[in-house]
Amino acid sequence: MRDAVIDRPRVPAPSIVGNVPGGGIRAAILHDLGTALFDSLPRSDQRGTGMDYLRGLLTTPGRKSIRNMASLVERPAADQSLHHFINSSTWDWDALRRALAHYLDHRASLPAWVVRPMVIPKSGPHSVGVDRRFSVSRGHAVNAQQAVGVWGASTELSGPVNWRLRLSAAWLEDESRRNQAAIPDDVRGPETLAECAVRACLRTARGWDLPVRPVVADVPGADPITVVRGLRAAGLPMLVRVGQDMPLTVCDPALSGHTAAAVSAGRIVAAARDLRRPVTLPCLGTGGITELPRTVLAAAVRVRMSASLRKTGRAGRYGELLLLAEGGDGPGRPERLWLTDMVSTNPAALLRLTGLTRRVDRDFTELAEPAGIRDFAGRSFRGWHRHITLASAAHSVGALAGLVERHGRYGKGDRAWSLW
Repeated sequence: MRDAVIDRPRVPAPSIVGNVPGGGIRAAILHDLGTALFDSLPRSDQRGTGMDYLRGLLTTPGRKSIRNMASLVERPAADQSLHHFINSSTWDWDALRRALAHYLDHRASLPAWVVRPMVIPKSGPHSVGVDRRFSVSRGHAVNAQQAVGVWGASTELSGPVNWRLRLSAAWLEDESRRNQAAIPDDVRGPETLAECAVRACLRTARGWDLPVRPVVADVPGADPITVVRGLRAAGLPMLVRVGQDMPLTVCDPALSGHTAAAVSAGRIVAAARDLRRPVTLPCLGTGGITELPRTVLAAAVRVRMSASLRKTGRAGRYGELLLLAEGGDGPGRPERLWLTDMVSTNPAALLRLTGLTRRVDRDFTELAEPAGIRDFAGRSFRGWHRHITLASAAHSVGALAGLVERHGRYGKGDRAWSLW
């Protein structure tokens, strides 16, 4: 599989919402979201500093360092205040992420959770979680952090609501490095990328009292069997991107001549070439680009996990699954394969869900990156999590403001925002 688009080199970007304090719909959304976000903070000075940090992420051009953001805050010792709020304060980022997820859920129609990885290149070895990792997009190993994000997504917008930083044994089993990065005692045991993705998703979908929604997991480099197993065990409807070599057993009467022997997903899709049908997918709502609906060729084949996986206990009692082939929609764009337990869902509806990964990748570039999602310069575990939580909130301000500007309003009833 290809590298995630969010493994691309950093591109300098301006602020994403302009002069927020001056008023307008962006400032109104910032105030509304900030009020909901910081409601769990007990002290007014904490809430005020949190709003200062959010404004800094939204209005500071270029890299969102504490020094750069503090230069725009009209308060004495703003840099010390912001630094303490992120690195030394005791507020719980999980509570803020939960509030952010509920806010987006109430304000926008989000049909799915999208799980995507993120790579954060670093120049040195001291930032928490940094390891040498091979980057396909660069063609060589880089010093980088690796995290998994869970995004609420629709064709109109997406926003990250939860993150999990992947930590290797080199960090978790070295007491000196643990102390250096202030890694909490309850963070134990290295995990694979697939385990990291599943745990991030389960915390979001099962730990925050949110409605059950399909999970679309596109995590290059992760073992898809582990992801499928984890999501199925939690009872979450899932669409997981898989590789051509995924071993499966065909149980679809439309494909005759197959035995109970395992066959690679690529061979199954090749045999199902005559089953492909054109599917027209909706365009992605966007602020400055006109995008036409696109048509792809798709095929769906009923399959089961291979007997070899069942014997090792990895397949579980999954019953029938659906292998979905999504034809490449341009030169050099490979076919994408997905495995889902939503076997009775129309393939066109499933492809609308898989298309949300494009929404996430676009919004990462246009909103999350300019909001400083990869800009944390500190070294601590807690600081990283607090910064990325607030950068996710800043991203959501820009996403919701863009939705209002495109359509004049968003939300329903007393939760609606309008330009008029």
